[in-house]
Amino acid sequence: MHRGVYRGTKRFGSRENLSSVAGKSGARSVLVAGGAGFLGAELCRRYLQKGFDVTCLDDLSSGRLVNLDGHLNHPGFTFLRQDVAKPLQLETSFEYIFNLACPASPPRYQANPLQTLKTCLFGAFNLLELARATGARILQASTSEVYGDPHVSPQKESYAGNVNTFGPRSCYDEGKRAAETIFHDYHECHGVDLRVARIFNSYGPGMDPQDGRVVSNFITQALAGDPITLFGDGTQTRSFCYLDDTVDGLIALMHSPPTEFEPVNIGNPQETPVGKLAELVLQKIGSNSRLSYLELPQDDPKQRRPDISRARKRLGWEPKVNLSDGLDRTIGYFRSELAASGKIAPGAM
Repeated sequence: MHRGVYRGTKRFGSRENLSSVAGKSGARSVLVAGGAGFLGAELCRRYLQKGFDVTCLDDLSSGRLVNLDGHLNHPGFTFLRQDVAKPLQLETSFEYIFNLACPASPPRYQANPLQTLKTCLFGAFNLLELARATGARILQASTSEVYGDPHVSPQKESYAGNVNTFGPRSCYDEGKRAAETIFHDYHECHGVDLRVARIFNSYGPGMDPQDGRVVSNFITQALAGDPITLFGDGTQTRSFCYLDDTVDGLIALMHSPPTEFEPVNIGNPQETPVGKLAELVLQKIGSNSRLSYLELPQDDPKQRRPDISRARKRLGWEPKVNLSDGLDRTIGYFRSELAASGKIAPGAM
């Protein structure tokens, strides 16, 4: 455990919905599993800022301690380095539990597929048992990958998906689908108060430059002047949701009325071809990097676009940060990260 005093002064995303929830519910304790990832760290920031006690549980297999630099000396923050797939022995009870514990980058989750499955399945069981024992409300960070390579667009929560159970992405896709089933059955069998968010491609400051996802790849390659690796012909699409918007959606869902337990898409409905993203990154950075086309990996989805009607209706939520502005903020972050590590010269590009 790491506890202490935080004397930072930077303000991180004060949001009205969290402020009103904290005042009305009196909730004081939050567990963020996977809290050292860029989404989890932002959740920790928001709750600490509003006076909650926050425990971050992370094995640092993909999360990074640098994302917690502003939290480690805060008196209300506790960091536990632990694999969520192993039995949890926590001395604290929680009112809210977020389960974000699983690598979301294909290179990361494919590197150890069995561990990915264990994290998805055993992690779900362990955190749900904790929620059941303590009466906590729990939110599962699911993914757009449950839709596989979809045959319909945009993807509604009612769409059952087109997922290969026998391929390199199956450990993550099927792991997340099975975790949703576990959550559903804990609600049906034990009455656990839960929420399920299907998160579409998120990006923003705090991402690991070596993360392996398309936004981090394109930005780091362009800043270094390396070839931009495009898989396929660049026409496949993604829907990119900025960090602040994704976290707003997760918080709104966590604190929504306990009347609906169906999954909710959290993502940006603006669809962008991957090739156009590469061109936009190159334009913003002013890089001369060339485009390098590689074969599309097996089961790589050709289209991603969420239908967020349910989120709009039930949560009053929709994204506010457009792709251009979000990329500006993210490029600035990566430029600083790479300069600090000596991988690019300060002020490069």
